[in-house]
Amino acid sequence: MEKQKASALEYSNKWLEIIKNNENPDVNQADWMIRESVNNFKNHFNAWWLDYRKSVTLADYCWLIPGECVAVEWKWKWAVFQDILWREYLDWLGWYWMMSHWWSNPDVVAAVQAQLLHTPMPSQELIDPLRWVLARIIAEITPWDLKYSFFAWSWTEANEWAIKLAKMYTKKSWFIVAVKWFHGKTMWSLSLIWKKDYREPVWQLYGWPVYHVPFGDAAAVEKQLEICETVWVWIAAVMMEPVQWEAGAIVPPDDFWPRIRAATKKHWVLLIADEVQTWLWRTGKFWWVDHWNVVPDIMTMAKALWGWVMPISAFVSTEEIWQCMMSPNPFIHTTTTGGWALACSAAIAAINVAIRDDYAWMAESKWKYLMDRLNPLVEKYPEIYESITWKGLLIGQHFKSADIWYRVTSELFKNGLLIAWTLNSSVTSRIEPPIIITYEQLDKWLSILEKVLEKVSKDIKNI
Repeated sequence: MEKQKASALEYSNKWLEIIKNNENPDVNQADWMIRESVNNFKNHFNAWWLDYRKSVTLADYCWLIPGECVAVEWKWKWAVFQDILWREYLDWLGWYWMMSHWWSNPDVVAAVQAQLLHTPMPSQELIDPLRWVLARIIAEITPWDLKYSFFAWSWTEANEWAIKLAKMYTKKSWFIVAVKWFHGKTMWSLSLIWKKDYREPVWQLYGWPVYHVPFGDAAAVEKQLEICETVWVWIAAVMMEPVQWEAGAIVPPDDFWPRIRAATKKHWVLLIADEVQTWLWRTGKFWWVDHWNVVPDIMTMAKALWGWVMPISAFVSTEEIWQCMMSPNPFIHTTTTGGWALACSAAIAAINVAIRDDYAWMAESKWKYLMDRLNPLVEKYPEIYESITWKGLLIGQHFKSADIWYRVTSELFKNGLLIAWTLNSSVTSRIEPPIIITYEQLDKWLSILEKVLEKVSKDIKNI
C-alpha cells in the first residue's frame, strides 16, 4: 500500500506540473503525454472507446504512435482548439450544443473567477444568493407561468428529476415518449429511452409501462392518449425533444407541438419539453416551443446554460405543480452539489451575454448564410448526400451510407475541422457551431468541406 501511495503521489505531481505550466509541451513531453493518454484510456477507462472513434483517432499523418495516434486536446480559445502537438482545429462540434458562447468566453470566465474568491460552494444551511438569482432570471425568460427551478449538474439529471416531478404531482407512473428519442442514461431516463443497445445490458429497468410513438406524429400521440384513458392506464406525462437530434436531426411538422399540447390538456396529462439542446436561440427562438407559442408544464435545460465553463442543468415548472416539491416536505428533493456557486455564476453570465449580444439575430443570420451554401453542395454531390435537415444552427448532414459518413468525417478532421456523429444514426453528422462564430470561420469551414467532398466523390467514383 505504501508503494502504491508513493506511485500515485509521484504520478499526480508530474501531471500537476504539466497542468500549471502555461507553455506548450516540447516534443518529448508531448510524446509521453499522448502515450499516457492512450494507455490510461485503454487500461483504466474504456479500451474500446478509441476504436469506436476511428474518425479522430486513426491518423496516418501522425508520426509519434503509428496506428494509435490520437489528437489529445490541450488548449481551447473561442472556436479553435490546439492539440498537444500544436496542431489547430476548427470546432464545428460545439461540444454537443454546449458551446454557444465559444470556449472560454471572457465574460463567463470572469464571473466564475470572481465568484471563486467569494466561495466555490455554499454551506447548504444558509441562504446562498446565486441559486435564487439564477432561478429568478430563468423565471423571467421562460414562457408564461413557468417560474420555479431546481438545479443539477447534467442533462440526464434534469430529465430524471422532471420525470420525478411529473410522477409526484400527478400520482401516476406511465409515460408516452418518442421512438428514437434520447434523454440521458441514468436509470429513469434509461427506462424511457428508445434504443435497446443502452437498455438491454442493464436488464431490469424501473418497471412502469412506457408507450413509444413515432416522433412528429401528433395523431399517434392523440390516439395513444385516448386508448390509455379508455383502458384506465393513467399517463403522468408526454415527454418529447423539440428536435430529435441524436436520431439524426429530425425536425417535426409545424402542427406537432400545438396538437400534442392540446391533447395533453384534454386528457389531464402533463407535457414535458426537453429543451436541453435547443434553447438560447439555437433554433432562432429563445426556446424551441416559442416557435408555436406552446407552453409545456415542465421544461429541462442544460448545455448552453453554463457557458462551457462550469456544468449546470435545470428543470422548471409552474407554481401549481411545484407545490408537491414544497409541501408538506420541503426537503422531498435536495442535492448536495447541484446549483453550486461557481456554476450559477457561469449560468448568470452566460444568459446575460446571450441577451446583451443578441444571439437571436446572430443565430438566424448565420444559419441562413450556411444553408445558402450547403444546399447547392447537396445537389452537386448526390452520390454523397441523402439530405440536409436543420432548424437554425442545428444542422444534420445525412449521408448515403455509414462508410461515406466515415470518409467525410475523418477527412474533415485530417484537414483541421472537427464534427461528430449522432448517437442513434450512423449516417448523420451534426453541424452545431458556436452562435458567435465569425463569417470568416464559416467561410473557412465551407472551403474545407468542399475540398473534402470533392476528394470523397472522386474516391467513390474510382471504386
